[in-house]
Formats: sequence, structure tokens, C-alpha cells
Amino acid sequence: MKPVDLSAITIDTLPASLHQQQLTIDVLRLDKIHSLISGNKWFKLHNYLEKFRAEGKKRLVTYGGPWSNHLIATAALTHLEKIPSLGLIRGERPSHLSQVLLEAGSLGMELLFLDRDTYRAGMLPPSIDPNQDLIVPQGGYGKEGMTGAMKILDYCDPSHYSHICCAVGTGTMMAGLIKAAAASQEVMGFSVMKNNFELLPAVEKLLQGKAPHARIDHDHHFGGYAKYDQSLLDFMNDLYRKTGIPTDIVYTSKLVYGVLSRAKRGYFPKGGRILLIHSGGLTGNSSLKNGTLIF
Repeated sequence: MKPVDLSAITIDTLPASLHQQQLTIDVLRLDKIHSLISGNKWFKLHNYLEKFRAEGKKRLVTYGGPWSNHLIATAALTHLEKIPSLGLIRGERPSHLSQVLLEAGSLGMELLFLDRDTYRAGMLPPSIDPNQDLIVPQGGYGKEGMTGAMKILDYCDPSHYSHICCAVGTGTMMAGLIKAAAASQEVMGFSVMKNNFELLPAVEKLLQGKAPHARIDHDHHFGGYAKYDQSLLDFMNDLYRKTGIPTDIVYTSKLVYGVLSRAKRGYFPKGGRILLIHSGGLTGNSSLKNGTLIF
């Protein structure tokens, strides 16, 4: 497996025909750094890896659902680093594993399935020893994940932008972007979950304070986490035809759709410069039938 290649990051500008406004909308292509440890995943996991080494832990343990981008990224990173890993999977073991879980297992990650109540409560199985195991929260949520995500803006000149936009799951990356951004910049997160109004408090918990220049969009989740309809699939294919930028059904398609929707409604001021963070996660498309997407 190839290592992470941060030199592959580019900034792509969306054509004005997509929004028909006097704006510049750029996409920071973090998806290019690795096929599995893609987008924001490496940034959120990097400091946990450093903590693992500094504390002399023996195994890295993390959480995720059967289609979790975080889970497969962790499996790939620990495989590269030759670190034992354990994935705590939400839900009973199915008769057929998802493609993500199959690949995570092939990379050496041990899989342990937890019923939803146990998973939701965050209860640790007896086989996990906090003295020996480094436990990484779901999505890399925590100080280590946030401070790692702060480095994302090192790969562009953030002073060029009036708005920085990202898809939001746990809020970890968004917290890092807020911490790294200037006070004059608005950081907008597009929630991929329906009615998840605890997102901003979760972000502010990481920041240990209020985030007056942060906004959460709750209107472009397409029904909830990993939910989609034909219009979103058509949008993803059309975006790829016009820009060559692939997106996923869970996060980045909803981000781009939401930003363009707001742009067309005049949310962003004329002359605004908008930066979208492409957080990778294209493995989320593996649940789709072959041929659904053109990329």
C-alpha cells in the first residue's frame, strides 16, 4: 500500500456556470492524498498516532458503523504503521459484511460487534485494557483530532477566503478549521445528519468556548446520514462531468450541493471567496450498485 502523499493536494475552482454568481468557489482536494486514508482522516488521526507512540500503547481501538470512512482509514493507517488495531462496530454482526468491513479486516483490523445500546453508551468490552489500548473516539472526535484538523488550512492560503465550508459528522474537523481560521472568516458546516442540533455544542465543547463566526446548515442532509435520492446521484455525476471532482453520498456531495444551493439564493456576498474542504471518504460510495456513478 502506498503512503499518504500530501503533495498531491490541489485547489480546484468550480466553474461559475454552476452557481451563476459573482463568487469564487474553490475546493481543497484532500481526497487526493490516499485512496483509503483520504481527506480529513489523516489529519484527524495523525496526532492520535503520535500519542500512541508517546504513551507506548500496544493496540489502537476505535469505533464506527459498517460503512465508516473513519474505520477503513484507521485500518489502512495502522496497517501502514504495522500497529495492531481493533474496530468496535455498531450493531450485531450481519450475515454478510459490508465492503468497508471486509477491507478493514483484510488490512488486519480485528472487528468486534457491539449491540446498539452498548455502542451508544460507549461501554468498553472486557477485552479492552485502557493501559495497553489507545482508544480513539468515533470520527476522531477529541483534542487530538481537532488540533490535527487545524493543519488542513496549511495547504492553502486561508487569507484569500471569506468563507470556509465543510461537511460535518462529529464536528471534529470543523472545530479545527474554526481554531485555525481568522475571526473575520465564517466557517460553515453542512450537517450530514437530520436535525442534529447538538453539533454546534459539540464543536464548542472541543473549542472550550463559543464560536460566534461558525454556522451549521441543517437543510441539505437529504433525509439523514448516508441517505440520498436520485437527484443527489444525478448531481454527483453532473459535477464530475463538469469538474472531474468525485464526491461521496455521505459527506462531500451534500457539502457541494448545499454551498451551490446557498450561492444561488444569494447567501454569499458578491465578490465572496468560498473554500470547500473535500474531506475524501469516497469509500462511502461502495454501497452503491456498479454503474450508479460515472467515476
